[in-house]
Amino acid sequence: MAPDPTSANVLPGVVRPVGWLTRLANPATFLHFAALALPWFAGTTVLLFAVGLALALASPPDYQQGLTVLIMYLHVPAAWLAMMVYMVMTASALGTVVWRHPLADAAQKAAAPLGAGFTLICLATGSLWGKPMWGTWWVWDARLTSVLILFLIYLGLVAIWQVFEDQGRAARAAAIFTLTAVVIIPIIHFSVVWWNTLHQPASVFRMGGPSVAAAMLRPLMTMALAFTALFFTLHLMAVRNEILRRRLRRLAILRASGEER
Repeated sequence: MAPDPTSANVLPGVVRPVGWLTRLANPATFLHFAALALPWFAGTTVLLFAVGLALALASPPDYQQGLTVLIMYLHVPAAWLAMMVYMVMTASALGTVVWRHPLADAAQKAAAPLGAGFTLICLATGSLWGKPMWGTWWVWDARLTSVLILFLIYLGLVAIWQVFEDQGRAARAAAIFTLTAVVIIPIIHFSVVWWNTLHQPASVFRMGGPSVAAAMLRPLMTMALAFTALFFTLHLMAVRNEILRRRLRRLAILRASGEER
């Protein structure tokens, strides 16, 4: 059974990561870190969104897409975060399966709804962007279809945590499912290369440098940083709340056991 992340005890024979990860695994240490870091994360998020939106609104319209290109500043960062969050969950799943890190399953559980949210934003803005560009709200394009599958995977992971009453079994099931389904990330990334899709190939992170104009690249990267800061802010809050929720649950169980005696 995966250990309760509210416990700082180490199971015999279990290899733990060393250094600051081990110290941060202590729930009390993590809660202290969260209390100190959250105001900075939240402030940075607000600042980045303010700057990013200002730069986006001041950016020139695209010569083909006109002002519709403004959707890009929400759609592309959301797409990046949809995949990044899953990689964070994959690292957490490894922490659960390999090291039994005390906070790994809590981090994985907290990230799943956030990943689903970013993926939904990606799909919704992509649909809004696709209607004037492609003439339809949806096509079974390889990139679109693979991102939709990612969204369903996120929903499946959220469901796993709701179905299992035993949080240890839920953590193991979610970790195995996460590690098995991680293949969807390279499929999404390389879909524009492997198949003939309506999406253009990579235009920011590519050999030879970005092909996006600087006036558009600056707001795009700023919005990407804003979305990233938003995720870490919400994730930190969610992990903190999960630790407190499990502590309350343990106290309720101990109290009920005491009353029965």
